Amino acid sequence: MLKSLLSASVLALLTSVSVGAFAAPAKSVESVKVAATQQAAPINLNSADAETLTRELKGIGATKAKAIVVYRDAHGPFSTVDELLEVKGIGAATLEKNRAKLSVN
Repeated sequence: MLKSLLSASVLALLTSVSVGAFAAPAKSVESVKVAATQQAAPINLNSADAETLTRELKGIGATKAKAIVVYRDAHGPFSTVDELLEVKGIGAATLEKNRAKLSVN
């Protein structure tokens, strides 16, 4: 009985130690502040390059990002975020996923 109690206790101790060792490290306050700052700044459709659009927007790959830049070069600056729907390959769902991140200022 004592042997099984001791075995169970050792197993419980080892399990709790191993779970702590594999837990994700806590984010530093500084990294959280940097992430919040990066998310707070909207992406300006009239000045962002294709690489920025690809990196920052959901559902926008290199081809669609280039299409946005080509459209902007051909038609002038975007007057509204909704004008993004005029770009071939950009649909309402993609626009809605990214609306909060976009600006035309």
